[in-house]
Amino acid sequence: MSIQRTSFYVLLALVTIAFIWLLVPYYAAVLWAVILAIIFFPVHVRLALLLGGRRGIAALVTVLICIGLVIVPALIILGSLIQEGTSLYQRISSNEIDLNDYLVRIQNALPGFVDNWLNALKLGGFADLRANISAGAVQVSRSVAGRLVSFGQNTLKFFVSFGIMLYLLFFLFRDGAELGGTIRHAIPLNDDYTRQFRDKFSAVVRATVKGNIIIAMIQGTIGGVAFWALGVEAALLWGVTMAFMSMLPAIGAALVWVPATIWLVLTGAWLKASIMVLVGVFVIGLIDNLLRPPLVGQGTRLPDYVVLISTVGGISLFGINGFVIGPLIAALFISAWSLFAEQQNAEKPDTEEIK
Repeated sequence: MSIQRTSFYVLLALVTIAFIWLLVPYYAAVLWAVILAIIFFPVHVRLALLLGGRRGIAALVTVLICIGLVIVPALIILGSLIQEGTSLYQRISSNEIDLNDYLVRIQNALPGFVDNWLNALKLGGFADLRANISAGAVQVSRSVAGRLVSFGQNTLKFFVSFGIMLYLLFFLFRDGAELGGTIRHAIPLNDDYTRQFRDKFSAVVRATVKGNIIIAMIQGTIGGVAFWALGVEAALLWGVTMAFMSMLPAIGAALVWVPATIWLVLTGAWLKASIMVLVGVFVIGLIDNLLRPPLVGQGTRLPDYVVLISTVGGISLFGINGFVIGPLIAALFISAWSLFAEQQNAEKPDTEEIK
């Protein structure tokens, strides 16, 4: 390889890294613009045909559809969540919600050997544990409320990101086909490999986002309504939490309604706990089992354990954006190694003939 070509490759790598570095502060805006473009691109194509090939007008209309169907509802839910989270913290701080009273009722409902068992484990008995739980709950509520308020107050960065996302989304709709072709030809892989990676990328984004969001909205709505009907405090907050947790296959929603059921049992609300179990098992759980395989499993063709691990890892690294990034990385990882294995198997007969 000549010095000029090596220098060009080094320069290419450096400017690529520099460009990615520039995008990092607003990577979420770019990510969601790409995701929305992939999901709504078929709508844009149909609109362009109906409008006689006017891709600019079709792109603008498609962006407005995205705003109406996705962005406005998300902003309404976020605003309500900020308000309820702040209200919950204020009610706990002012003792309007008496956590100590709830914990005393739980202590009275538990058998006597539990306190002995806690002492045996050197946890200081239920009285000390009650104080620690109460203090921890206040700290958690303060932290959550602080994050929600700071998020709501950081309007400048939010609107800049929002504007970047919409601006980029318009051009992805209008010029997406040409841009995709340019990237496809620039990637140093043969056409078959490029096609497989492109198809896998689009399939994972569509299945993960559409499938998870549909399941999350249904389960979160049912859970929130159930909490509200049973008189659970901050029903909207727990409903949104259930929606986020439902992105984890198999166990997600149960991480919210099972502790709520245990809480109702320990506080003596047996009828409410029974209703919560029925709703959780036969409604929320059934929705997950019926909808997740066709919406997520068939699109990604990933085992549930891979989806679970990659989603948890993605969320821990990238926050809420990780529920897309994690499964996407896992799908591309499996695709790359599957192609490598196929290539190795195809080359084996030639190797054996040479021997």
